[in-house]
Amino acid sequence: MTKQILHITNGSVLTEYLRELDFTDDILTWQEMLCEGPTIPSIASEEFFKIRAKFLKEFYDIEVDDYELKEELSKLDKIDNYSEIHLWFEYDLFCHINLLGILNLLHQKEIKKPLYLICSGRVEGEKNLKGLGELNPEQLRRHYENRVELTDEDKELAITLWRTYCGKDHNILRPYILKKSNFKYMTNCLKAHLKRFPHQKSGLSVLEDNTLRLVRDNDIKSRHHLLGYSLNYQGYYGYGDLQHKRMIDKLSIFFEETETSIKLNRKGHKALLRQNNFASEMNNNMIYGGVNRLEFQFSVEQNKLVKTILHGN
Repeated sequence: MTKQILHITNGSVLTEYLRELDFTDDILTWQEMLCEGPTIPSIASEEFFKIRAKFLKEFYDIEVDDYELKEELSKLDKIDNYSEIHLWFEYDLFCHINLLGILNLLHQKEIKKPLYLICSGRVEGEKNLKGLGELNPEQLRRHYENRVELTDEDKELAITLWRTYCGKDHNILRPYILKKSNFKYMTNCLKAHLKRFPHQKSGLSVLEDNTLRLVRDNDIKSRHHLLGYSLNYQGYYGYGDLQHKRMIDKLSIFFEETETSIKLNRKGHKALLRQNNFASEMNNNMIYGGVNRLEFQFSVEQNKLVKTILHGN
């Protein structure tokens, strides 16, 4: 009997690429960005869709097309048509939180088909980490041939991490940084996630701090120029244009801008020297799963999140 495969991709760009390479099986294209905004454990619920639609509208002025979203997810209602599910996701935090969400969706729908992960990152002969869409056809096919079947332990880990991410204490994620699994980049992503919270001394996340360093160390001519740099030097985050633009807007209190340049102002230099905590002034009130980032700060000394004093009891 011929295998019928359902591919789940990390976005429309990869879906189109697979079609160009003559992948003829059905494809479910995942369009969410669960690494930002509120989430609840029950990803298959109407409440989940409402929470996400409200967030995307408020923070990014994105109107969710309910019909298109549900039409795409309805492919899971015909799961008996498929013998396997292949998951196409990348090395970064953006993709890994989406992957956790999808694995929990499959679990909540009691879908028990074999699951295979195709995950890009380090590529032989390449200096930088690569996204799936950045691979040439030969590299992509090699990744596909080397796909990894997820074990029951992998699935249980994904369920645990998702529930924790939707919860109020993200320090519970710390022990899983050392957990061995077939998610080979999960360790890096969990570390990166905890450092999205404000640094205890500067009030900046690692990514915000790195972006100010890009301004300090390079001849940045405009916000668009800075956007290109920040996208290129973001490490394990995998954020898109919208997320970086929002971050740059929040960081603008640290800039002196002219028509031809962006330079750090006095506050910017103070932030990099960690002489003041600017978390309140920046007011980056992004929610990660079940937690508002302003409620916690990352302590380098303790290597964990600590309650922000203003929100402490």
